[in-house]
This record gives sequence, structure tokens and C-alpha cells, in this order.
Amino acid sequence: MFSNKEFWEKRFREEGKVWGEDPSKSVYQASEFFRKHDVKSILVPGSGYGRNTRLFSSSGFDVTGIEISATACKLAQQFDPASKVYEGSVLDMSFVPGTFDAIYSYNLLHLFSENDRNLFIQECIDKLGEPGFAFFTVFSEDEPTFGQGRWVESNTYESRPDRPTHYFTEDDLREHFQDFEIIETGIVQEPEDHGGQPHTHILRYVFVKKAA
Repeated sequence: MFSNKEFWEKRFREEGKVWGEDPSKSVYQASEFFRKHDVKSILVPGSGYGRNTRLFSSSGFDVTGIEISATACKLAQQFDPASKVYEGSVLDMSFVPGTFDAIYSYNLLHLFSENDRNLFIQECIDKLGEPGFAFFTVFSEDEPTFGQGRWVESNTYESRPDRPTHYFTEDDLREHFQDFEIIETGIVQEPEDHGGQPHTHILRYVFVKKAA
């Protein structure tokens, strides 16, 4: 697994609310999709310190997060007390009870190796009820860091020490979600400013429905 507990625990312990308190742009987009499809409960793997879960919970959704960093979980309990959060790995979500109407995953899938990406998606399938919807964002091949750093595997580079990243093409994203009904894909430009370095990520998103 690329995305490791030690890396994220260290980052949240040293940097706190790394990406600020405002939610990502894609949360608003996902909220619209979820409301259109009468979603009530949402699972957020990789929920961090709650900047995205808080918008969902304040909008009336029943929200559950999973986060590997104990420090981030403690921050989330203060920042978004309306959401439940479980500490653990998203590669085995059996410790989280029940199933959910929808899953929202922000910039997490691209942090795994190919085998673990497939495992994570299968875990998500298992946590979805019927009909079950999911909204994922991932780094695209248009990211400025694409191709930088040590090559790890196909379209995957260690552009940051100890954090390899997979960059998705449209075809690659569709292949990863071939076991779902793909409703919509697209590009979202996500501005960020952490560490005094403003930049914009070029993300791909996919909105899917669990196959019957």
C-alpha cells in the first residue's frame, strides 16, 4: 500500500488542518448528485479532519468517515462533531457497521498501487446498499506533477517522497469503474493553498451507480 499510516499521521500532527477549513469544490457537486438521487447516508473514506464531511452533515446527510490518522480523527471530532468517524484502513472497511446510500471519495484512490486501488473499489462496492451511488475524484494526467519523480508503475510516480501518485486518463478511470454503471465523468479544477504555495489541481471525477 502506498498510502501509509505513518505518512499521514506525521502530516496531520505537524500541519493540522492542512487544506484549511473550506470544503473542496467537488463536495458541492457531489451533494447535488446525491440529493437528486435521494441519498440519505454517506460514507467518506479518507475523511481527514472533516472539512468535506462537515458540509455534508450540515446539509442534512447522515455522514460516516473513515480515517487512518488518529490525529485527524481527533481534529474531525472537534471540527465536525455531527459526523461519525472510525479510525482504520479503507482497504478493509468491515469494521464499519452497515451499508450506505452513497460514497464520497476525495483524492484518495490515486494514492494506492494498482492492486490496492482494485481492492479499495471492491470494499466500496461491499459498503453500498441498493441502488448505491459513488462520487470519486482523482488526479488526472493533466496535473503539473505528472511524470515527475521516480517511476513506480504505469502512470504512477513518486512526485513527493514516500507518496507515489497514480494519474488517471479518462479511459483508465472508466476501466477502474467498469463494474459500476457510469453516470457521468468530467474534470474539476480544484484550487488549494497550503504551505503558502497556491496551486490548482486538475482532477477527474466519476459519478457511478452500483450495478444491479
